Amino acid sequence: MSARITITNTDLAVYPLCLGGNVFGWTADKSDSFQVLDAHRDLGGNFIDTADVYSEWAHGNKGGESETIIGAWMRDRGARDKTVIATKVAKLSTRPGLSRENIIAACDDSLRRLQTDHIDLYYAHEDDKNTPLEETLGAFDDLITAGKVRFIGASQHSGARLREALAVSQANGFARYAVLQNEYNLMERTEFEADSTPVLAEAGLTALPFFSLARGFLSGKYQPGVEVESVRAGGVEGYKNERGWAVVATLADIANELDSTSSAVALAWLRAQAVVAAPIASARTVEQLREIMPILQLSPDQLTRLTAASN
Repeated sequence: MSARITITNTDLAVYPLCLGGNVFGWTADKSDSFQVLDAHRDLGGNFIDTADVYSEWAHGNKGGESETIIGAWMRDRGARDKTVIATKVAKLSTRPGLSRENIIAACDDSLRRLQTDHIDLYYAHEDDKNTPLEETLGAFDDLITAGKVRFIGASQHSGARLREALAVSQANGFARYAVLQNEYNLMERTEFEADSTPVLAEAGLTALPFFSLARGFLSGKYQPGVEVESVRAGGVEGYKNERGWAVVATLADIANELDSTSSAVALAWLRAQAVVAAPIASARTVEQLREIMPILQLSPDQLTRLTAASN
């Protein structure tokens, strides 16, 4: 049995790395995706994050491609009972926002694509200030009562809105958000640590951060003077500076000390932060997957060096 942690406020026992499903049906076709999902399972993984909007942005796609591939894989491999599935609602162009009607319909759509009768963790994918929180949380609560959803989470919510949502749940007896999924990594710390961390600590919630490897910048493939061919390469230009290269170098040094990978070290730094449960990272190939799956324990000295490099 591989390492498992139980996410606070839930009974979800998961591998402490959540596999991001945004690449499935985008940069990884069905065959490649199945290979990654098989290897993920074989390496002890059991936690997969997707969304109804993945990957609507790709040419010829309509959204739902990632969920469809994951659903087909779980059915084909008989893996549903051993898999913890997280998906999201609000950002698909044909199912936008967090109105009651949309949440109920989007959930049914996701269940159909995933070929399952329940979603383990269902996120509000972004804040919807045009819909009262009472309506949104009431709809999520009804889905939990109906057995279609087990737990709910908030993604891309400010600390103030998360606090407000928790108060609405408390006042109305609704299920409350159990986790927060916002951006957090060694390159993007300021907003999360100032805005999210205090609310999470106060409410006793944990985070499952996305872009844990800063769009791949922390994987080790980006080095000074090296051109990287990637659909995400444009998103890391702002990291190519003295601070960014210092973080990359420190990750490489520590990976060498631990006979591991820069990706695994960057994810271990996140895991060591008090409010983080399991970081999310994606892999387009089995080779990339093997770089993110090791669960490392960093020494106090190694943590200090990484934090100092990223300050």
